[in-house]
Amino acid sequence: MSPHGAADAAQVRCFVLTISDTRTEETDTSGRAIAELLASAGHVVDAREIVRDDPQRVREIVAAVAARTTKAVDAIVTTGGTGVTARDSTFEALDALLDKRLDGFGELFRMLSYEQVGAAAMLSRAGAGTIGRTAIFMLPGSEAAVRLAMTDLILPVLRHLTGELHR
Repeated sequence: MSPHGAADAAQVRCFVLTISDTRTEETDTSGRAIAELLASAGHVVDAREIVRDDPQRVREIVAAVAARTTKAVDAIVTTGGTGVTARDSTFEALDALLDKRLDGFGELFRMLSYEQVGAAAMLSRAGAGTIGRTAIFMLPGSEAAVRLAMTDLILPVLRHLTGELHR
């Protein structure tokens, strides 16, 4: 029996998707923060993309990236569309694609967010799960929320999660 963590991935290949009706490459501070934090942790950002908050298009992109066999990615991190406005549809777009949900991610994210924004944390529908061997993280559009999720939750477990998904 190998010790816990023995199968951790040395490096994780990631895709970053910003879901927004208003962000551009220049104004996408959340997507940029995700990419920079991943790279500074030694991971590879395969690509970044910005897409309008259109559930069908978001679903198509994530499904296609998760299904890749050449230039496969281990993790997809999305930002935006996890709130409660009429246009926020990331959760609905991606929830049906998930093979497994990682409910603890959303619970921990809202707990940590509560310390920063109070009761408004309950309005976040941030979540995570897996599609096959690909981890999916759905983060809010706020740069502060992205940095919190990446620093406190995703980066500390990403290598281990990827290793587990490839066992």
